[in-house]
Amino acid sequence: MRRLIKWGIILGILGLIGWSIAIPGMAYMKERRKVTYREAEVTHGQIVSVVNSTGTVKPVQSVAVGSFVSGPIDEIFVDFNDEVKKGQIMARIDPRIYKANVARDDAILATRNAEVERVNAELQQAKNDEARAYALQAENKAFISAAEIDQFKFKRQSLEAQLLVAEANVRQAQANLDQSKANLEYTRITAPTDGVVIDRKVDPGQTVAASYQTPELFVVAPDMRKEMRVFASVDEADIGLIREAQRTGLPVRFTVDAYPGDLFSGTIFQIRRNSTTTQNVVTYPVVVSAPNPDLKLLPGMTASISFQVGERADVLRIPNAALRFYPQREQVRPEDRPVLEGAAAAAGKSDDEDERERLEASKSADEKAELRRQRNRRHVWLLEGELLRAVEVVTGLADGNNTELVSGDLKVGQKLVTGIQPRQ
Repeated sequence: MRRLIKWGIILGILGLIGWSIAIPGMAYMKERRKVTYREAEVTHGQIVSVVNSTGTVKPVQSVAVGSFVSGPIDEIFVDFNDEVKKGQIMARIDPRIYKANVARDDAILATRNAEVERVNAELQQAKNDEARAYALQAENKAFISAAEIDQFKFKRQSLEAQLLVAEANVRQAQANLDQSKANLEYTRITAPTDGVVIDRKVDPGQTVAASYQTPELFVVAPDMRKEMRVFASVDEADIGLIREAQRTGLPVRFTVDAYPGDLFSGTIFQIRRNSTTTQNVVTYPVVVSAPNPDLKLLPGMTASISFQVGERADVLRIPNAALRFYPQREQVRPEDRPVLEGAAAAAGKSDDEDERERLEASKSADEKAELRRQRNRRHVWLLEGELLRAVEVVTGLADGNNTELVSGDLKVGQKLVTGIQPRQ
């Protein structure tokens, strides 16, 4: 009997010791298994939504300066990056041949003018002879015969025709002289407009041949200080937003690698309709106009562009991470677990991916449009005790960090669950 009592006492002591060890251990394991959530606060402020793209900087206009005449380049008066004024001489083609042509045509014109003078003199003499013949005939018909009268008459008419030919030859000679003078003037290559020389394609001594096509000597970009253009390609899904931004005059901001600390601003100048398809991705050219007073923007630079497509001031903001968080069923209050099932159905989650895609493709255009409109209805999660409570929200404009809260039972400072902290 004493032995039984002794063993009972020993077992009781061991049980108490085990219990005293188990309780803290269970508490420790419970604490270890406890989920620690990352949280972020609902804030109040501004939302600026943007569409990002890349583009290439180009001048508003590139004017190719060519040569109308052929010959060796005698002199070049401008170089790369020089600013030129309209009419300023940029280069000169050897003018010797064209000066000789001018001298030749000038001499031919002088000859044709002398021919006109000679024919005029003969015509005047013929007119005088004809007048004297008619005077003699009037005095006495026997003094001069009809045949002689005809000779004087037709000689005068012949010389009048010769005068017309001579005068036409003068005009032709004058035209040839004008052409030769124009060709001589074309040996002076002048700037067609004010601008900056962005390319020079010839050197002194180089021969240009303008027989079949106009050779390109320089490229001049006008008004580079006033305006530059950035040509971007925007995805078709964002073109609607870009058009609305153009209509409302929202700004465009961009950076270039050459000046990473500088922020450039511009406006949407044009949305072009000629689409480009690359690997089944459809994009549209969007042209941005930007001032360039310091000539920092150079042709060919790559720009990282942000098109501002919306702005909201003084609104409640939900962290984007809170909208992306999707909890497990056991982490959610029982009354909110149907929300998870509904969200899964709305997201189209299925074990059969092919079946989901088939069902998505079978929906009508109206159904697809309605689904897109419903995308703004979301749920965020608040921690209450050890479980999460769902709060339905309607979202609006979004930027890279936050989304506008259009409606929902949330206040500034409330903490929303954005993720789960990894266990140490």
